Amino acid sequence: MDFSQKIIGVGSPIVDTVTQVDESFIEQINGAKGGMVYVETDTIENLLGKAPNEAIKSPGGSAGNTLFALARMGNQSAFIGKTGNCENGIFYRKSFQALGGDSTRFKIGSVPNGQCLSLVTPDGERTMRTHLGAAMTLLPEEISAVDFDGYQHAHIEGYLLFNEALMRSVLIAAKEAGCTISLDLASFEVVQASQAILPQILKDFVDIVFANEEEGHAFTEKGGDYSNMALDLAQYCQVAVVKVGAHGSYVASGSDVQRAEAVVAKQVIDTTGAGDLWAAGFLHGWAQKMELLECAKIGSILGAAVVEQHGSALPQAVWESILHKI
Repeated sequence: MDFSQKIIGVGSPIVDTVTQVDESFIEQINGAKGGMVYVETDTIENLLGKAPNEAIKSPGGSAGNTLFALARMGNQSAFIGKTGNCENGIFYRKSFQALGGDSTRFKIGSVPNGQCLSLVTPDGERTMRTHLGAAMTLLPEEISAVDFDGYQHAHIEGYLLFNEALMRSVLIAAKEAGCTISLDLASFEVVQASQAILPQILKDFVDIVFANEEEGHAFTEKGGDYSNMALDLAQYCQVAVVKVGAHGSYVASGSDVQRAEAVVAKQVIDTTGAGDLWAAGFLHGWAQKMELLECAKIGSILGAAVVEQHGSALPQAVWESILHKI
């Protein structure tokens, strides 16, 4: 394949821990179902202790899920983020390297690696509790254009918006290095918390923005009007994507919006990483200069595949099937 774009990701290198729970379990904890809340490690351990089923561990984080998938599809990929000085940190770096990813851009902190617990209900919805660990100690002054050297595109997770100084440092450094930029809005809480700065950041720095229907609504207040939701976002960026699960996606550029049909999953087991892998599929096509609808189709293939699995790591046989399709 002719990959014209080498892609680097920026975000929190988090080790994902996924466990299955019922609705009553979610009702007993603080925060909205389907959301993400930052907590201390003892809260995660407490929830794991109460959870009825065994947990599965894999490399994760929003940008991490996207970059691991891009590397698995043969893209030249790297990742900027701070990993821990612990077993989980080593596990994370070696896992990325094993897929052919460039692990030299990781920074290593002086505290343990970040961790995210995904509580998955029978409808496949995931409710997340995250402790950023070493990822939280990444400082704005540690990022420079040198980190992006040799890469043409930077994919940034929206959770960085919770740290405005770090986000701005990353955006400025990526642009100085000549990168185009994609931003995944991450969660409706991120959009709500960053309303004062997000429009300007999108307009000044971002080329491609990814949103699901909840994030799109939080930004545009367009409700179920997905076409206009995408068009509103496209006023700020070159390309705007609104993902609507089984109802497909809407891809807007300028005043043009197109609907891409969804690849429907046989069954929804767990939505962990669905948006992240959708972005990976889209960027995989975009790196080869495919048409936007073709990029969205690849995104849908990956998104449908991951919701049929527990966690965001796809088995080898599933990857072989995906690579055959794309």
